[in-house]
Amino acid sequence: MVATPATGNSTGPADNDPILKSVGFRSDRGPVLTAVMLSMGLVALDSTIIATAVPSIVRDLGGFSHFPWLFSIYLLTQAVTVPIYGKFADSLGRKPVMFFGIALFLLGSILCGVAWSMPSLIVARAVQGIGAGAVQPMSMTIVGDLYTVQERARVQGYLASVWAISAVLGPTLGGVFSEYLSWRWIFYINLPLGAVAAWTLARHFAERITRNRHRADYPGAALLTVGFGLIILGLLEGGVAWSWASTQSVTILVIGVVALAAFIAVERRAAEPVLPLWVFGRRVLAGGSLTALCIGALTIGLSSYLPTYAEGVLGTSAPAAGFALAALTVGWPLAASLAGRIYLRIGFRDTALIGSVFVVSGAVLTTLLRPDSTVWAAAGAAFVLGVGLGLTASPTLVAMQSVVGWDRRGVVTGANMFSRSLGSAVGAAVFGAIANATLADRFTNPPAEIRGRLPDNVDTTSLVLGGHSQSAQPAVTEYVRASLYHATHHVFIALAVLAVLGLGALLLMPRRSDHLTFE
Repeated sequence: MVATPATGNSTGPADNDPILKSVGFRSDRGPVLTAVMLSMGLVALDSTIIATAVPSIVRDLGGFSHFPWLFSIYLLTQAVTVPIYGKFADSLGRKPVMFFGIALFLLGSILCGVAWSMPSLIVARAVQGIGAGAVQPMSMTIVGDLYTVQERARVQGYLASVWAISAVLGPTLGGVFSEYLSWRWIFYINLPLGAVAAWTLARHFAERITRNRHRADYPGAALLTVGFGLIILGLLEGGVAWSWASTQSVTILVIGVVALAAFIAVERRAAEPVLPLWVFGRRVLAGGSLTALCIGALTIGLSSYLPTYAEGVLGTSAPAAGFALAALTVGWPLAASLAGRIYLRIGFRDTALIGSVFVVSGAVLTTLLRPDSTVWAAAGAAFVLGVGLGLTASPTLVAMQSVVGWDRRGVVTGANMFSRSLGSAVGAAVFGAIANATLADRFTNPPAEIRGRLPDNVDTTSLVLGGHSQSAQPAVTEYVRASLYHATHHVFIALAVLAVLGLGALLLMPRRSDHLTFE
């Protein structure tokens, strides 16, 4: 044990954890929980606010074919850094890692706000992702430290309120800023929130830390980044910048797979691996990580393409598209607060299985959306899916945390966050590839009556995005709108398939894991 919370004087989970009792765990948990909620709000707001602004960003900076990178690069850098932060948190303490993450996230937000092109915005999002890789898992780890499994049922409601507030403010602010001010304000809004979060943590959270010599697994981190980075590059650019069967495409994907294989070999020999393979060596941990992978992909798929469907196909305004997405992020925290009570009665896996029924149902409802559907139908599908994700995500994470001691909780929480972020990153790439391939095919082979009037690239979608819903050539606009519907419909079908796969991942978890221990 190298670091223990040392704030205040109210009892924490030490009374039930022999490891924590031996080091005298004590914590004034109220102010610390408030600080954690503020820190989570930093990432939660950003995850909901950007989705409704994508059409305006594309209108301003161009590059519709590259907009999935705004999600993928953020999520990739977040994913590959999460296990690193988890490892450092278990040796250096939670607080310094959290501060570093907040500072880097705010720097990335400033860079996003001043971006002058799509490539510069993508780079800035990468910086944001590196910071977010610390903020979210450290928040969940601190909660795991301060509260017992039984107490977390109540705390889940508090944490869910963060997402509920972000669900209302995020899409609404994103739409309002895009419509009436500038999309750049969606990043500047992070600055005051981040300052308050950092100040609250500095004032109310302290740790007794014994620093040991630490060997960072830089080769493992580099191979993980290169491997997934190349795979995502191949998925996003294949069929757009080059054909799928081209030498470039095959080479990039093969090198990415080889790098990941080398990563596994390095992790087996590393003294302090960036992602210990034992994390995937138990059914609870493996099942929870695979479920988190699916949750991440489902979340990014709906968050990326539901606003695009609402604006580009239904012709709604940015605030209305934000309302449709807000339904997802309202249903999620409401269900998460309820999940805490349910899993104490029936267990983690059974609670998550109930959630998976809602996930599959919500995903199927998105496939039923038509060009003449209402925004209320889109919001309803998103709400059902959000309820399912809320009933699934919380129980699987708490199950993973409950089977390890304090000294491994950061790594396990980091592995769960890594899996979710990785699922989002790869999901954004796969869904982007599906949408780009559909659009590229339709724009390359348009009907004879509009051939020659339609540019043969997917950036033509700007005709129906970001306020450009009217055109001097109505036939062209309608064809673009129909093409965008086909692209988003194919993405929604992929979401339904993924929801079924997520149900299979849940079945890997044992039915009762409440009292398991793993040393």
